[in-house]
Amino acid sequence: MKIIIAITFVFILTVLVPAQSPNLGSSGAQFLKIPLSAKESGMAGAVVGLTDDASAIFWNPAGIAKVKSVNLHFSYMKWFELFDMNSAAAAYNLGEWGVIGASAVMFSTGQIEITTEESPNGTQQYYDAQDLAIGVTYARYLTNDFNVGLTMKYINQTIWHETASGFAFDIGTQYALDFRNLTIAMSMSNFGGNLKFSGSDLEVRKQSDPNYPVTRSAPADLRTSEYPLPLSFQVGVGFDVYKSEFIKVVGGIDAVHPNDNNERVQVGSEVSVYDRFFVRGGYTFNHDTQRFSFGAGANVPAGNTIIDFSYSYSYYHILPVVHRISVGLSFL
Repeated sequence: MKIIIAITFVFILTVLVPAQSPNLGSSGAQFLKIPLSAKESGMAGAVVGLTDDASAIFWNPAGIAKVKSVNLHFSYMKWFELFDMNSAAAAYNLGEWGVIGASAVMFSTGQIEITTEESPNGTQQYYDAQDLAIGVTYARYLTNDFNVGLTMKYINQTIWHETASGFAFDIGTQYALDFRNLTIAMSMSNFGGNLKFSGSDLEVRKQSDPNYPVTRSAPADLRTSEYPLPLSFQVGVGFDVYKSEFIKVVGGIDAVHPNDNNERVQVGSEVSVYDRFFVRGGYTFNHDTQRFSFGAGANVPAGNTIIDFSYSYSYYHILPVVHRISVGLSFL
């Protein structure tokens, strides 16, 4: 009980005394910060202590240690009505060797017409942009109550002919206590080196001496600046609020510390009926745009497979709302 009081006190301080980040908006690869999967997003992302299927790879890789056999996850969203974002994850239980997983995230734009100073109305040429993250995950229980997980992922960003790529790591833990199924958890996401764009459009030819225009031009490259990844540290608790034979209510409280924005607190809850129908809701404190979220879901047994459907609605201040749809498959 003292642990719960201490953690709650820290969360309250985080909300009431927010620290201004000196690195506000300084990181790149922002697609890595976009919340994925409808189930967790419906709870405003307050889930590091609650994740337990393949989608845990995107929130806390330690959570896939709870997968009993094989679990698959697919989700889609239209980000602010402009961009397509797809994600997929899989987890496979190796028995006493732990659980392995794989994941992929793709963020893409449509075709955008190129304009120049000479052709402000368009050049009849088009470009697009695409971000990609592919990861492999390993998780296992170190004790009966403590599980850990690690993800290594390859990140690639492309804008027309320019690309930037690199590697990053996610790490997470979950520790269960014998009180209302209380789980204390943490996750660190996107720990890696800086990225830098390069490509054919940055290749130029430079005349070494402008006083002699007949001299041969030398090949050169325009230099681009490096940018850091959006490193984020999240700590939280998940617990049973109420449990009966037919109804179960779980709650989560998470504090998030990003390297390029202010700290924030996320709270969320899920109500399940007969472990078949779900209603979810959550709220984000101290975020510049994100406010409340809610969602619903249901699962259907089909032989040795359970098919899970989830939907979430996330409200953002000024920006358009975001709808997410997820499908999960659990093989018994």
